[in-house]
Amino acid sequence: MTVSFEEYAALARQLSAQHRAGEQHAAAESARRRDLHAAVDYLQQRLNAQGQRLDQLGRAIGVDQPAPAPGPGTPGETAAWPGPPSGAGAPTAPSSGPPFAAGAPTVPGTRDGEPAGAAGAPGRAGVGAYPQLPAGEARLALPTAVSPAGGGVPAQRAAAADPAVELELARRMADEADRHGQQAELLAQRPALLPTWSPLARAVAVYAGCGAAAGVLVLMLVLASGVGLVDGFTLGAWICAGLPAVAFFGGYLVLGRWGRPAMVAGTPPRYLPLGFLICFLVVPMAYCAYLLMVRGLR
Repeated sequence: MTVSFEEYAALARQLSAQHRAGEQHAAAESARRRDLHAAVDYLQQRLNAQGQRLDQLGRAIGVDQPAPAPGPGTPGETAAWPGPPSGAGAPTAPSSGPPFAAGAPTVPGTRDGEPAGAAGAPGRAGVGAYPQLPAGEARLALPTAVSPAGGGVPAQRAAAADPAVELELARRMADEADRHGQQAELLAQRPALLPTWSPLARAVAVYAGCGAAAGVLVLMLVLASGVGLVDGFTLGAWICAGLPAVAFFGGYLVLGRWGRPAMVAGTPPRYLPLGFLICFLVVPMAYCAYLLMVRGLR
């Protein structure tokens, strides 16, 4: 068959167009794979940074890191053996009929007519290596792919996942993890005691509360002094120095224990001069208020 020049030229143009289309498709596929690899590297870096940040948060709140799971070959670990359990060699009831056909060769490894395991008697009941065939029937047992429903139909192969879709889902999950991590950091930067208050307001509240508790003790000492259990010098010493100092150190310890955030750089301020002033003013003021109340009732 003779091919004209026009037909040859058209065929050449068609082949050239197909070749260019194939090159363009290969270039697009290569660019897509480069973009996928870049996205995977970026997500890997984000996950590593998130893991390090979670470790820092765990150390800040005092959570111990879990020990790595022991791998195969670790001392003290018993490897799971897929073979039969112990006691599988217990004697079982023999099946009806001779286990071997007449003239069959003796299986190596047998002794006194005992079979050598599953390979020695494939049709023997209780061995479980192969299904027992009816007498006089010789057929080949082929494996059958069974679906999870048990209908004997091979299960359908799962559809291949789109890498771009999976990367987009992973990116969304990483964004969600970043959002929760930022919330956890904000919560970790707040103390357990009065977390929404400012440090100054928290310190004033703590020192004032400790001073009020010391004022209650002052009233108890005054009542004890009224019945003669405490003398005047002891009462004055506790009112002027003892109970204010106890209130001050109590507020100092409370701020150090419950007023410090889990994640903070350095030591938060405790406002020692302000606390000293509050405690040494509240206690004597409580005593003066008690005296004024008693005189007013008289």
